[in-house]
Amino acid sequence: MIRHSAAREAPQVPRRLAAHAALRLAMSLAAGALLAACSLSNQAHPAAQPPAGTGAGAGVRPADVAVQPTVVVPAPATAAAPTVTVAPLPTALPTVAPTPTAQPPHPLSIAAARSRDYPGSDMMVEQTLAPGANYDRFIVSYRTDGLKNFALLTIPRGAKPPTGWPVIVFNHGFIAPAQYRTTERYIAYTDAFSRNGYMLLRPDYRGHGSSEGQARGGYGNDDYVTDVLNGFNSVRRHPDADPNRMAMWGHSMGGYITLRSMVISPEVKAGVIWGGVVGSYPDLLFNWGNRNPLAALTATPTTTQPGPWRTQLLRYYGTPEQNPGFWASISANTYLRDLSGPVQLHHGTVDTSVPVQMSINLDRQIREVGGHVELFTYAGDDHDVSRNLSVALNRSVAFFDAHVKNRST
Repeated sequence: MIRHSAAREAPQVPRRLAAHAALRLAMSLAAGALLAACSLSNQAHPAAQPPAGTGAGAGVRPADVAVQPTVVVPAPATAAAPTVTVAPLPTALPTVAPTPTAQPPHPLSIAAARSRDYPGSDMMVEQTLAPGANYDRFIVSYRTDGLKNFALLTIPRGAKPPTGWPVIVFNHGFIAPAQYRTTERYIAYTDAFSRNGYMLLRPDYRGHGSSEGQARGGYGNDDYVTDVLNGFNSVRRHPDADPNRMAMWGHSMGGYITLRSMVISPEVKAGVIWGGVVGSYPDLLFNWGNRNPLAALTATPTTTQPGPWRTQLLRYYGTPEQNPGFWASISANTYLRDLSGPVQLHHGTVDTSVPVQMSINLDRQIREVGGHVELFTYAGDDHDVSRNLSVALNRSVAFFDAHVKNRST
């Protein structure tokens, strides 16, 4: 006998219907969650619940549905806005102009030459030579740039003046270094001064004769000027020399050295120049000989050697039109106001080695700055003034007598 409860039990829902109802309920919940997410994203009202009778369990009471696991469908995460980092504005700093780096003057410049020391040294007698008419002759040595340099030294015989003998430093012209000999060439020239009461020093430039060092030429570096100024200060300390009565004589390249020395050292009291290379550097580039240095700048190099001094300077510093300041800085002619004493010029008009126009121009330039200058040209004469040698030598001695030997101070 089957007992029944007093209340009638509700009829059981078939299993297939229950499963189907659960699936519909899950789908309905998912759809509702999606709508809620969209609503949140757009800041709308809260998502509405499904209306009665339209959900997954419409017509089915919850008590009649089999219990299923709760399915939680997370709302899609709202993408976080990227964090924007704002760089702080830079702190304003005062603008400081860079301090320009001072460029040292070119070694050939007069400014560089004036900044150097030329101490010379005590002279050593290397050889005693046969004497001249009224003077003694020696080969001596002194130091220049750490090198041993040789020179011819002559000293007058007789009673030495109270202050010592006046001195002439004699600067020879170009002679091939391998052929140069201290006691050869210029014998008549040196004799004219030595027998007239002057000590005379004729320096061998470095690389000439027995002198140490390399002979690199006179115009593309300061070697020979340095050798001469060290010789000048070496003989100046000689016990027989008057350090306040010193002068220079120069021929050809030696004239170039003499002119430069006179705008470098205030101790050179007078200068005599024969057939001198005394033009400015632009003149040396373009108005001396049949040279076209600009052609070498565009020509195909045939050697790895740096080339002549003209080509090197033009390549690195440009032409005088492009860089006038540089070319002025290395030219003694720019500094003629600073000449240390009067100048006498001698030049043959048919000189084929150095144009007479160089001496004519220098005469004019010295006059324009108020300097003391004398110019003698010799019609039809050559580079050595050989046709008028005695006349030119007598004029040179008289000039030195007036401005050096007979100086009152």
